[in-house]
Amino acid sequence: MNEEPLGTIFINACLVNNFVLAYFLGICPFLGVSGKLTTASRMGVAVTFVMCVSSVAAYCIHAILAAIGVEFLQLISFIAVIASTVQLVEMFIKKTSPALFNALGIFLPLITTNCAILAVALFQTNRNYGLLQSIVFAFGAGVGFTLALILMAGLRQKMELSNPPDIVRGTAVTLMLAGLLSICFMGFAGLFN
Repeated sequence: MNEEPLGTIFINACLVNNFVLAYFLGICPFLGVSGKLTTASRMGVAVTFVMCVSSVAAYCIHAILAAIGVEFLQLISFIAVIASTVQLVEMFIKKTSPALFNALGIFLPLITTNCAILAVALFQTNRNYGLLQSIVFAFGAGVGFTLALILMAGLRQKMELSNPPDIVRGTAVTLMLAGLLSICFMGFAGLFN
């Protein structure tokens, strides 16, 4: 088992190796749902929940597959667990908040194909994290994902109030802002060895 402290795992997953701004995973919802602050924060909470549940399930599945010697089924098992968890979240949001369900639109089912969630399951397995370390890692990755979404949503809402030249409006300015955010997060790279 990996002996890395829990605080280091959390900060590493949240800031230093942010899944969106350092690994460029989960870019589709990052660009698609970050138009409004409320939608972005709710999407971040949904992704964090799916990451944590999928992390626990992936840890248990990996232990079972390793015990019976069929670890080659790991990837397909992780995908099935993530898809099931997303369906659960989708049904819950549709029942409790139809407005949020409509606001998230196609991006809610796309959590299933969010490569950041699959990456959490694969990274925790490859780094040989224990159960508690895996949960902290998934929570840190989810908080980092939410932080990136909220920062981007705030910047995009500020840009709506400004008057940039026509040539940089829309996708061009969004991609430039994402690049600047990524450069800012690279400043955290020296926190740990």
